[in-house]
Amino acid sequence: MRVTLLGTGGSAGVPMIGGADGKGDWGQCDPRNPRNRRSRASIVIEASDGQRLLVDTAPDLRTQLLDNAIPRIDAVLFTHAHADHITGIDDVRILNRIAGRPLEAIGTEACLAEIARRFAYAFRPWEGRGFFRPALTPRPVPLGPVPPGPVTAAGLDLVLFRQDHGMMESLGLRAGAFAYSTDVVRLDDAAFAALRGVETWVVGCFTRGPPHPTHANLETALKWAARVGARRTVLTHMGTDMDHAWLEANLPPGVEPGHDGMVLDVPG
Repeated sequence: MRVTLLGTGGSAGVPMIGGADGKGDWGQCDPRNPRNRRSRASIVIEASDGQRLLVDTAPDLRTQLLDNAIPRIDAVLFTHAHADHITGIDDVRILNRIAGRPLEAIGTEACLAEIARRFAYAFRPWEGRGFFRPALTPRPVPLGPVPPGPVTAAGLDLVLFRQDHGMMESLGLRAGAFAYSTDVVRLDDAAFAALRGVETWVVGCFTRGPPHPTHANLETALKWAARVGARRTVLTHMGTDMDHAWLEANLPPGVEPGHDGMVLDVPG
């Protein structure tokens, strides 16, 4: 299994719009280090049969797929309906053309309903006359207190679990020895049970600062990493105080910062 981190930044990316010279607000991130330039969070998981699952359609989707030489997507999973995870949805129409069909959109019922409310045209039935708009077929996944059985998509058996994102729920996922938990501030026992034995875990960590209302800070992420015990924990959804070199120098063994374009080869 191969995982590509398309984007590893927070909702405003790094640098954020602004800065004294108008060329960006880098915060504590060194602009000379290219790994501090972060687009909005999204990943692609490639199964052993070559099928690819896109997780979220970030606003930077077109550039992300081109930069990472990813020519085809077979299904899309949405973790939640915040703008930085869905507003690249129009680029799906080109992915439809390449695949020659509508793409399945997987998510919770509430998440897909919110996306369909904002992008109703993407969920209209396909008329079979080319793709001049994105064409998504909703596949809602019911999530109760206990995670459901595996959901098969794009050649992957996915275990999906609920995450607390402060103002709403987000969706965590596991595919074999890999797991992804972006946009989360609290994880319950069911989530940790789903993560048990994972080899590589990509987890959102927005700030080195004090606790945040909707995202894990570094202190929290490190406590989670110790509890999960993955061989490799990779941080994503990072803000402007998460300088790449500082993180490399200060994180404990087994924990590392992600960067845009990072490729993870995960056994199994």
